[in-house]
Parts: sequence; structure tokens; C-alpha cells
Amino acid sequence: MSVASLELLAPREDVWAFLAEPYHLSDWWPGITGIDPDRRGFAPGARWKVHASKRNPFVGRRTIETMLLIREIDEYERWAWHLLEPKTDAEIRLRSVAPDRTLVTVTASRGSAASAVRRLYELVQTAASL
Repeated sequence: MSVASLELLAPREDVWAFLAEPYHLSDWWPGITGIDPDRRGFAPGARWKVHASKRNPFVGRRTIETMLLIREIDEYERWAWHLLEPKTDAEIRLRSVAPDRTLVTVTASRGSAASAVRRLYELVQTAASL
């Protein structure tokens, strides 16, 4: 189990809006290269076709297609999903720590939660001053 947290420089509503867009998952989740959401979109029970890269020490990287099942959504607070291959359970939790700051915690049964949180940090900085 891998768990990582980081404070994002964005309001919780902005972070949630980013997470709720299915096509953004490939921008921040390690190994996922594309998403084809079903007609339900971002909703419990939705099944998304996932394009991912898988590393094999004998043949190198290869592209696979798998399925992601959205298990639970607690709007603005929590999103849990299951990926069939490689078998992964993930949960993303949001907590507002200030009007323009959000603590995000990613828990993953496989892979690097820290990498996912770092990518989210890089992509979701709406409150950061330029």
C-alpha cells in the first residue's frame, strides 16, 4: 500500500473539477496514457477503457488496454476506483485547509501514490501567484 499527501495551491472546488474530468486521469496517474470513459462519465459504477503502458524486463514497454471501475464518489471529498490490469485499487481524498489550499491524499494498492500527488501538484496550481 502506498500513501502520499500534499497541499495544493488551489481551492478544493478547482481540484475536484480537475479530477472529475475523465480525460485528465492520464495527465497525472503513472502508467495511464489514455482514457475512453463510458456514457456515465464521472459517476459511481462507470467503466472506463484505459490505455496504459506496462513495463516488462524481457520485452520492454508495451501498451495494454484495461478497464477502470469507479467504485465510489463523495463529491468534493473522495473518489475510489479499481483498475483491472495491473490490479490496482486507488482512493483520492480532498480536504480544504484554507480557502485557496487543498490537501490531497492518494492511496494506491500498487504503484507510486507519491508520483501521482506530485503530478497533481504540478498540474493544479490555480491559487499560485505568477
